[in-house]
Amino acid sequence: MAHERILVVEDEQEIRELLRYNLAKEGYVVHCAASGEAAVRQARRDHPELVVLDLMLPGMDGLEVCRTLKGDPATRAIAIVILTAKGDEPDVVSGLELGADDYVPKPFSPRVLIARIRAVLRRAGSDPPHGEAAVAVDGLVVHPGRHEVLVAGRPVHLTPTEFRLLHVLASRPGWVFTRYQLADAVHEGDSLVTDRSIDVQMVGLRKKLGAMGRRIETVRGVGYRFREG
Repeated sequence: MAHERILVVEDEQEIRELLRYNLAKEGYVVHCAASGEAAVRQARRDHPELVVLDLMLPGMDGLEVCRTLKGDPATRAIAIVILTAKGDEPDVVSGLELGADDYVPKPFSPRVLIARIRAVLRRAGSDPPHGEAAVAVDGLVVHPGRHEVLVAGRPVHLTPTEFRLLHVLASRPGWVFTRYQLADAVHEGDSLVTDRSIDVQMVGLRKKLGAMGRRIETVRGVGYRFREG
């Protein structure tokens, strides 16, 4: 049974109680907040392992909560899974750019959400393979042991999912990976990951890498590759 602490941030009581019930049934220690301000206070006080964060909140919205938590060294390591209405892709991309680890569109299946939460917690808590060497490609350095990415000597902060995507691509420059291969590598076989979720993660990753992000090329009808030279 799981014992990780999860903070559910949702202003709709029925959804909040649905999440509380299903997560508690899986063994998680669940706390809830109905507003962004309360969420930040509770996260700073309780330091949960993960926050399930609705984007549409009264007062401080979900994106501002994400920005606040990821901008504070005391709460930066807390994993975040955002909940969003279908069609709100710009908000999803913004959340991922701010450091959210994954997203689930509403309406959602509790089973799907729990599977995503497990995958995020597994990635956040897993150690990189012992002795895995750093990857260096034309000014880009990806160091698995340190979970560190440098572009021209400048550190770039990535989520665990973005880091794994970049590491897979940069490890084999010029090699084309299908979306299925990338999803399998990033989510360790989680079949619930969709092609679209990989595409959205790539948008955030490219933006964070700046000019280096243009080296990640879309191969139409196939997937992605990290361009050589």
